[in-house]
Amino acid sequence: MLARVAAVEIEHLRVVRGGKVVLPDLSVRVERGTVTGLLAPSGSGKTTLMRSIVGVQRVAGGRVVVLGLGAGAPPLRRRVGYVTQAPSVYGDLTVRENLAYFARVLDVPPAHVDRALEIVDLAPLARRIVRTLSGGELSRTSLATALLGEPELLVLDEPTVGLDPLLRRDLWETFRRLAAGGTTLLVSSHVMDEADRCDRLLLLREGALLADETPASLRRRTRRETLDDAFLALVETA
Repeated sequence: MLARVAAVEIEHLRVVRGGKVVLPDLSVRVERGTVTGLLAPSGSGKTTLMRSIVGVQRVAGGRVVVLGLGAGAPPLRRRVGYVTQAPSVYGDLTVRENLAYFARVLDVPPAHVDRALEIVDLAPLARRIVRTLSGGELSRTSLATALLGEPELLVLDEPTVGLDPLLRRDLWETFRRLAAGGTTLLVSSHVMDEADRCDRLLLLREGALLADETPASLRRRTRRETLDDAFLALVETA
């Protein structure tokens, strides 16, 4: 029965921020064990949707269920990992010190620190001060902190922004390994060439869901060869 429960179920979500309706009426479902891409132009509600899923966004209406529980429920603390656009680590601590600190906050065994370092390939840099890291190393450190609780759902808000193509490729290889191990990933981006790495795509524009389908299905429906062109075709006909 558990396998039939979606990782995320959203029904008629409405969010208002600063007097502006960001998400007017959004319904979507994210299946377990998938890599789902959340793609949209800036300001279309990607971050607001992700904040709603992890339970840190005040909502005006609707229902958000995560791993069978209401978004933000205390039991989800270790079951859901969240990586924001801004680095969520301390620059004056080493990589290992950061992970050790967050491990204590999450009340997870110290062994989880070594596991997280191995997953993101940062074990050789464990003693480095975070402020001396490159952009890609910093992104992997933030990802490592989110992995400490061995989450079932990992929510990543534009994790590859500002990285060169090689570093982006390396991070996506990590995401695919995590998915192969059973983790559900929801990854936001505005870079369309990353969409092909996803099992399914959610395309947003101005808070509305334009598409919820596989990359191949999106190409067929729009009769476009590239996902960039497919997205533009959807926007033009919306």
